[in-house]
Amino acid sequence: MEIKPIRSETDYEAALRRIETLWGASAGTSDGDELDVLVTLTEAYESKHYAIDRPDPIEAIKFRLEQTGRDFRALIGIIGQRTRVYEVMRGARPLSLNMIRNLHRQMEIPAEVLIQPARKPARRASQKSSDKEGLASRRLASLGGTMRKLKDIPRRRSR
Repeated sequence: MEIKPIRSETDYEAALRRIETLWGASAGTSDGDELDVLVTLTEAYESKHYAIDRPDPIEAIKFRLEQTGRDFRALIGIIGQRTRVYEVMRGARPLSLNMIRNLHRQMEIPAEVLIQPARKPARRASQKSSDKEGLASRRLASLGGTMRKLKDIPRRRSR
């Protein structure tokens, strides 16, 4: 039994092949001990190089609902009333501690997943400013104006 650290992808693949050949070895034997050591090494390598992030809380709730064949209405009473459920599922309202407790207890969603803040899609700063300008332009256009006309209007002085 020659066990080496797993430092590269080649070492990792070799360890997986060896684990496959040792699979089913009896505990307490030299093959069983080698299997235990190799599994521990590959788990350490995988956690470092192939880390998996926890899911977004809202996505975890949606997934559990899908698994059980239910829809958002099943959350009424667990999260709150109908409007509260839709606010949370839209991402407009964060989960409260009581909501997390109820979801964990009644829907068996791990609390560690629910505690994290919900992820919102990242937007670039340039995109945000262009969105604001576009919104202002559309509003002015609906009133018969343009951004150029708006910039030509003298501003009031604050007193």
